Amino acid sequence: MLDIDLVIFDCDGVLIDSELLSCRCLSLALADHGIALDVDSAVQLFVGRNVAAVREHFRAQGHSLPDDFAAGLATRVRAAFRDALSPIEGIAAVLERMHVPICVASSSDLERVKLSLELTGLSAWFGDRLFTAQMVKHGKPAPDLFLYAARAMRAAPRRTLVIEDSISGVIAAKAAGMAVWGFVGGAHYASRDGHAILGQAGADRVFARMSEFWPD
Repeated sequence: MLDIDLVIFDCDGVLIDSELLSCRCLSLALADHGIALDVDSAVQLFVGRNVAAVREHFRAQGHSLPDDFAAGLATRVRAAFRDALSPIEGIAAVLERMHVPICVASSSDLERVKLSLELTGLSAWFGDRLFTAQMVKHGKPAPDLFLYAARAMRAAPRRTLVIEDSISGVIAAKAAGMAVWGFVGGAHYASRDGHAILGQAGADRVFARMSEFWPD
């Protein structure tokens, strides 16, 4: 391990295998409003981004999403999570071995993060050390969320390690002056070259299984 004082974990795609579930829900929610977006495109465009980014993307294309879009999407996602959400294989063993403080910094809303960790049995490792895009002005790929989390955890950015699965998350971590490892073991990378994708985004290291978390 690096000589660090804090590890920040993204939630979706790093702690929980949720990205495909979320993107399927997004595709269906958009279809309800006459917008066609397949799941693969949703993965490429919005993994690691929040609902505000979805709104901005489609507004630029001339589509205005209704005020209740986020609430409707959240309801659909929560139902899908209760039916099929699972933790990333091997993540519990990693968390058990952590010897420095840890927290979560996610583009998802706080209620969804709490639900996700409860459903997958991971809540106890994080307690209330949960930080979301709701808490800052600019979400990923801006560095705001990671810097906010580091301040709250009283850690210097240069002594902080981020674990991320998305391009926007890697970019945000590097912009914050933090080390970042890319994780590509989620189902959304099954047919994509995650090592190339996150390596090109600037990840300091990319790994595909949590059993590889601790470098030799």
